[in-house]
Amino acid sequence: MVGVREEQRARTRRALVDRARALFATRGYADVGLAEIVAAAGVTKGALYHQFEGKTDLFRAVLGEVADEVAAAVVAAAGAHEDPWAQLVAGCRAFLVASTDPAVARIALVDGPAVLGWAQWRALDEATSGRHLVEALTDLVAQGVLASRPVPPLAHLLGGAMNEAALWLAGTDEADRPAALESVWAELAALLDALR
Repeated sequence: MVGVREEQRARTRRALVDRARALFATRGYADVGLAEIVAAAGVTKGALYHQFEGKTDLFRAVLGEVADEVAAAVVAAAGAHEDPWAQLVAGCRAFLVASTDPAVARIALVDGPAVLGWAQWRALDEATSGRHLVEALTDLVAQGVLASRPVPPLAHLLGGAMNEAALWLAGTDEADRPAALESVWAELAALLDALR
């Protein structure tokens, strides 16, 4: 009986996160109400409150999932290369590509800091994609590929540049986005090369 309850809780949680994610992605956090989320998920408000403290807590779960997916894309792209420099470059490009999706940008880069506040959003970013960037830069400094320097300021500068680029790209016309992505990538690749 306990296994059945746990399975039902997991299904309810999954339905809430999936439906909330779709609504937040298309309309934004502020324009989506709890009643709409529970109706779309086919559950009651009581079921939502059994899983989450409220709308903000549900958003935190959605954002965590989005951030994990972006980080997984970064890791997969970097992992396809042996050379540490190629890993950094591939990971940065993968971040841009994944974050350029308007749904990802809206949840992760627009609503994330606004809903959770800068400190909580920053902590989540540093625990996912930001952590991988710090690790890659640290390895490159240790191997002498990059000149010895403090990694945290460099990671914040590069992360900020990539977040801003992703926001800009997500706001471009869908038809223009591939060309805009290549333009942004050319500039970011030149910035990265200048660090060597």
